[in-house]
Amino acid sequence: MGVCLSARIKAESPSHTGVNSKCVSTDGKDASSLSSKGSSVSVPLTPRSEGEILQSPNLKSFSFSELRMATRNFRPDSVLGEGGFGSVFKGWIDEHSYAPAKAGTGMVIAVKRLNAESFQGHREWLAEVNYLGQFYHPHLVKLIGYCLEDEHRLLVYEFMPRGSLENHLFRRGSYFQPLSWNLRLKVALGAAKGLAFLHSAETKVIYRDFKTSNVLLDSNYNAKLSDFGLAKDGPTGDKSHVSTRVMGTYGYAAPEYLATGHLTAKSDVYSFGVVLLEMLSGQRAVDKNRPSGRHNLVEWARPYLTNKRKVFRVLDTRLESQYNLDAAHKMATLAFRCLSTEPKFRPTMAEVLKELEQLQDLREEGTCSSNGPRSRRRNVEDTPNAKGVASYPRPSDAPLYA
Repeated sequence: MGVCLSARIKAESPSHTGVNSKCVSTDGKDASSLSSKGSSVSVPLTPRSEGEILQSPNLKSFSFSELRMATRNFRPDSVLGEGGFGSVFKGWIDEHSYAPAKAGTGMVIAVKRLNAESFQGHREWLAEVNYLGQFYHPHLVKLIGYCLEDEHRLLVYEFMPRGSLENHLFRRGSYFQPLSWNLRLKVALGAAKGLAFLHSAETKVIYRDFKTSNVLLDSNYNAKLSDFGLAKDGPTGDKSHVSTRVMGTYGYAAPEYLATGHLTAKSDVYSFGVVLLEMLSGQRAVDKNRPSGRHNLVEWARPYLTNKRKVFRVLDTRLESQYNLDAAHKMATLAFRCLSTEPKFRPTMAEVLKELEQLQDLREEGTCSSNGPRSRRRNVEDTPNAKGVASYPRPSDAPLYA
């Protein structure tokens, strides 16, 4: 396949999109069900240039000095996380003027600063501005603005106080309980809404890097997709796929994409299946520390997912009896379908969303409620204003490119 590992992959080009200013209605009804009610859409006939991207009326252009002040000169104790792109810093701005504010006052922001030596970093940076500068959706992280000044390239996002799904799934410690079954279902549903919106007929965007570290959670555990550096416009006309360099994250990329470089929306569906399996099992997609034969989660778990008597072998034992086995089996079967080696047998994200909504309805009716005793330990995620919750952990995935 010609796949090799790298410390970090980079987007090979900014994904020019032909769609302008996707949004949703202010009453909270989003386009994730693909009805797109309340959305405003226009489709320019020509790709957007870099100048047009940076002139987005939805974004503020910050100066480097403003962001330096907002983050207290990028102090080490302001770091929320680090990755190949660079470091993410916590900052504060006035919620009306967006001027730098004193620490602890105004609106909290997350500022991602590009490493100067980042390979193809400008293209990845521009791709983020291009997509998040146009799209608004409750399950996409909001991009507030950017900085492009001399060699400095930064992005300013809304702050997501609960951090990443990766952090909540794989964090270990005697004080913390794992993410509950109900919250896992809520997060899966929110992430599915985000992907379904991107795949909708009006948007037609392939996310290409769906993984737990790119799903961020707000204070109410609403999931939002972040990091659009690898996003790509979907095929148009009679084309069935987009041909690209193989880029993504090892363990999450669809097999046909790895083999051919042919990218489709079904590539995202496969990645969603991997994350759904991680949520069911509480295990990482790839972990060389596991026993032989279990390094790759998908390969090990696939035989058990559709067998109701064996699916419990995959389920996270830390969940104890929080879930209803029928519901768990249905979610496992959904993951199995998403992980089909043949793209044509995978559901669309609209179909995935519908099935998850049905599971949510069952839970709300009490069918999926816990049948067992609850642990006496409090879950820090359920404690308002909980302290000590790491927000943006360092990504631990192994990126790839060919």
